[in-house]
Amino acid sequence: MAKVFATLIFVLSFLILGTESIVTVSEHYCSNSSTFAPDSAFETSLDLLLRSLSSRANSSDGFFDTSQEKPGDANAVHGGFLCRGDVPKDVCMECVTNAGVSIRKICPMVRASILWFDECMLQYSDRNFSLAVDTAPLLGGYNPEHAKEPAELMKLLNSTMNQLINPAAERPDKKYAYSEVSFSESRGTTLYTFVQCRPDISVARCEDCLRNATLNLLTIEKGKIGGRILLPSCFVRFEIYLFYEKASNTSNFLKVDKKRHSRSRLVVGIASATSAVVLLCVVICFMLKRERNKRNSVEEDPIVASELSELHSLQFDVCAIEAATASFSNHNKLGEGGFGPVYMGTLPCGRKIAAKRLSQSSKQGVQEFKNEVELVAKLQHRNLVRLLGFAMEREETILVYEYVRNGSLDQLLFDPQRSMQLDWAARHKIMVGVARGLVYLHEDSRLRIIHRDLKASNILLDDDLNPKISDFGMARIFGAEQTQGSTNRIVGTYGYMSPEYAMHGQFSVKSDVYSFGVLMLEIITGQKSQYSYIADHDAGLLNYVWEHWRIGASLEIVDPALSESISANEVIRCIHIGLICVQNDKEARPAMDAVVLMLGSADSVSLPVPEQPTFVIPSVKHKQQSQDQKSDRSGEKLNSSSKTTPQYSVGSGCLTDVAHR
Repeated sequence: MAKVFATLIFVLSFLILGTESIVTVSEHYCSNSSTFAPDSAFETSLDLLLRSLSSRANSSDGFFDTSQEKPGDANAVHGGFLCRGDVPKDVCMECVTNAGVSIRKICPMVRASILWFDECMLQYSDRNFSLAVDTAPLLGGYNPEHAKEPAELMKLLNSTMNQLINPAAERPDKKYAYSEVSFSESRGTTLYTFVQCRPDISVARCEDCLRNATLNLLTIEKGKIGGRILLPSCFVRFEIYLFYEKASNTSNFLKVDKKRHSRSRLVVGIASATSAVVLLCVVICFMLKRERNKRNSVEEDPIVASELSELHSLQFDVCAIEAATASFSNHNKLGEGGFGPVYMGTLPCGRKIAAKRLSQSSKQGVQEFKNEVELVAKLQHRNLVRLLGFAMEREETILVYEYVRNGSLDQLLFDPQRSMQLDWAARHKIMVGVARGLVYLHEDSRLRIIHRDLKASNILLDDDLNPKISDFGMARIFGAEQTQGSTNRIVGTYGYMSPEYAMHGQFSVKSDVYSFGVLMLEIITGQKSQYSYIADHDAGLLNYVWEHWRIGASLEIVDPALSESISANEVIRCIHIGLICVQNDKEARPAMDAVVLMLGSADSVSLPVPEQPTFVIPSVKHKQQSQDQKSDRSGEKLNSSSKTTPQYSVGSGCLTDVAHR
């Protein structure tokens, strides 16, 4: 009876507050993993928790976590709320109270859910999430209207959002920041941006969360006039109308923000407090101490000094790269990578190079740069792109690779005109070459390496259309006896990620096998994966291929550009191999050496029957999917025990091999 009476009071308070409510529902997530029974102990605990949150909304500073549990209690419930940093306490209380009622209606009888309103977020779970920085669920939405000048808007949005990350993360109380910037789409148009983290997480974790959210905001849909990405620990939002309250005491912050806009390089060099960037400062200080004085004194680490000593023979002068690329001329620009543009260059001896220039606004990519130098310098294989050297000076961070004339596979494969260059023989050679490159990474190199971002845009093609795996910024090194790992930092590209990695952060060589299977099916069909395992009205590439294979109509999905060049039996066999590689159960996927054997044998090696790829990830909610949604997260360290690198001699600006595998 007491429970019913308390519930009636709670609902009544919601109805009274709701008569003039300004709160609007934004996004929600209801876990379907487990439910609870009506009138159960869990439901009693949940009701108590929601009432507790509502009662604390007016007395808190916009954030509160609590639990309803006893030692060893299987019906424990953990919950919390976060109000937008600018809203007053009365609005926060109204929002949290409404959320406490609405979440039970929207997500009935589930043991974990999260509800985002414009003014607040409320969540509960049977898992204690108070110390976690969860990467899922990832929710989002966009204004359906397109900007008149989308390129200008996206460029401004990118710079503005990245400028807000550090000020928000470093605030001692509420971790939020906002800005407003005019742009020339039309007279009087202003871009309003807002970012915020839970105040109980560290500066480094807040920065990581906001970078992840920002990257998704910029890549899921482009050119819209408004949008938001919502994570359990942070959120980002932009509009062309004012959607937040300006605080009277933020004039100094806004002034600093404008100063950041004009002096972003300086701020990027000194703003971060994370340990990874401190380590990077040690590296830069060691390399550049003879060339310029540092404003901040950094103590040198002997381990870092040893690493740099081994890599010193690979170092280029920035001036030599500038001369080779005609000062990074747009005429020499090959494309835009995940962390900056890539330029073609010519060394004095006539050798062609590709210089990947780390974007100076992309502080996120610095760790990936160090990752790639240390890793790729140790690798030598015909199906891996060759690292020739690197440069770190004058605020420039550059990787120098061999120049691969035909660019990336996606530029040919998904172009209706250029795809004609890829007949079936060429496509089969590409699949075999990539498979051999992965075998080298997984089994034959001095290190066991998981690439974690294998996709068409990371496969380069030389003059003879031989494939070369590139972009090792996300790769991880395993020990000799290690077979798998896990992480809270999900990196890669949705649509190529294996289910166990996208959902639980578990990766292994079988994660790369899954990505290779998706790549095989893209090569055969000429179609992009496009979130092949995310539930939507569109079935996605994997289900599309599966349905045709199941009814014996596999040849109907083959890229029309192949015309008469195909070998029907070989194509069907390759589709079969691709489906084996993308099975949900990682143990059912073959190792890459077995895949090479399958691809090289006509019918001598029998193939197992694949299971239907039915994996669904309840993460991003949006109306129109893009092909590359990334969850790039910086700061993952390589656990390599080997410090051996290929040796090069430098002369006349050109590199000559001295020893390699």
